[in-house]
Amino acid sequence: MNRVGYGAMRLAGPNVWGRPADPEAARAMLRSAVELGVTLFDTANAYGPRTVNQLIGEALKPWPEGVIVGNKVGAGRGPDRSWILTHHPGTVRRQVHEALTDMGTEASELTYLRLAGDTPGVGSEVPLEDALGVLVELREQGLVRRIGLSGASPEMLARAQRMTPIAAVQNRFNLLDRSGVQVLAACEAQGILFVPYFPLGAGRLTDFVELLAPARRLGATPAQVALGWLLRRSPAVVVIPGTADPGHLRSNVAAAGVADRLTDAEVARLTALADESKATLGA
Repeated sequence: MNRVGYGAMRLAGPNVWGRPADPEAARAMLRSAVELGVTLFDTANAYGPRTVNQLIGEALKPWPEGVIVGNKVGAGRGPDRSWILTHHPGTVRRQVHEALTDMGTEASELTYLRLAGDTPGVGSEVPLEDALGVLVELREQGLVRRIGLSGASPEMLARAQRMTPIAAVQNRFNLLDRSGVQVLAACEAQGILFVPYFPLGAGRLTDFVELLAPARRLGATPAQVALGWLLRRSPAVVVIPGTADPGHLRSNVAAAGVADRLTDAEVARLTALADESKATLGA
């Protein structure tokens, strides 16, 4: 798998809501990503809602060999467009079927259950096991091939693994935010993909001063160095930067080459910017 994927959330309209003003440009972005070698795409029923999944289906069907789309269920948008958890088993089941319909496929290669273990103060009244049990059942029916978690605390990951193998975990993790480091360590130990979302800190890292020196040395952008650091931080990491700009897409994919050229000393200096020993997530 190419370790630089593509986060498709930005293909939705303003504030991740609605259909983009130029759907063909969005479909062209997705096809360009495949041409550049991207094999992992990240999406969710809540993006749009549903419109990003529909764009993916329109752009990529029939699926290129080796391409995996990771779709998140268990989350939605409230009347005020706020993000909410929707863990009722019937809702999780409906969202999986909606995603299959929207993307025009008979089975999901990777379906994440969206949790709130990395979001303080947010929770669900439905036990994790009830929602996850739906994905296990759908996998047994052949509708889901791999199960992942998004926003998992270490305790949530352990509970989920008592029910089913977990293929990937998607948590917030970047140069400034190491809160997912314990989950990353568990993924490393158990051969689970770790897919950090907001790998560029929602754009906050592009002007981060500590990235400038290695960027100048390599003739790279600060964003490429930040992504390169993530790839060097752990072999379990696959990054999913999102963009609606074709130039940024090419730059993001090229970050894999920048990672290979970072020196061990540069990686160590960037890693030392945060004290990972004190980074924790709530259960």
